Amino acid sequence: MTEKPKVAIFDFACCEGCQLQIVNMEEELLDLLGAVSPVEWREAMSETSDSYDIAIIEGSITRPEDAERLKKIRAKAKILIALGACATLGGVNRLKNSMPNGKAAAYVYGKAASQNHLKSEKTQAVHEVVKVDFKIHGCPIDNREFAAIIRSLLAGKTPFVPTYPVCVECKQKGNICRYEYKEVCLGPVIRAGCGARCPSNGFWCFGCRGYVDDPNVNAAYDVMNLYGKTMDDFKGRLDLFAGLETESNAKKS
Repeated sequence: MTEKPKVAIFDFACCEGCQLQIVNMEEELLDLLGAVSPVEWREAMSETSDSYDIAIIEGSITRPEDAERLKKIRAKAKILIALGACATLGGVNRLKNSMPNGKAAAYVYGKAASQNHLKSEKTQAVHEVVKVDFKIHGCPIDNREFAAIIRSLLAGKTPFVPTYPVCVECKQKGNICRYEYKEVCLGPVIRAGCGARCPSNGFWCFGCRGYVDDPNVNAAYDVMNLYGKTMDDFKGRLDLFAGLETESNAKKS
């Protein structure tokens, strides 16, 4: 491109924590901004644009008007990226899909739940509404991975996203398996790329990056048996972030 690519960032239903990760890049962000032309980003600027080379979407889609807005963004963007677990999986917000519509809002907001701006429908990931070209996984994202993916796109290359599980990164770091601490960890079936962030800091893997491609379910069974756990224990952990995959598998069965 002879001109700097136009980049826009949009948010839907989310906490905007992934955008904060971008801001936290500090000096590296300034370097990256030197290679692009930011044209729309509510958290950082008031300007807007009618077209974008790259549109970055954070958040899940929970209302018809949001779906329509997303479709308009998709129509203007050459490349569309889903940013973070809410956009790639539906995020924690997808938990409400397991209950009658409106029940979650009533539980959280009480009598105020009837207000129009709090009404929502089933939560959808971005790719369930429009075509997504690339996904940046995590809750929140890893800003180093974000920078690497954006730089790859600017160079005309296909970004690298791991297709192996978090367990690989744990072994590379020499971490003691969380199962040795009598915990249930989702590392055997969850996509790597975070540097095994949670296990490296004393927690089990929460599954915020979603299933690895073609997860080795048999290996997960073996791990459960080895440590005296059940697959019900394992599936209970998956509910937090893997609602999309759980729903998809249910439809296939």
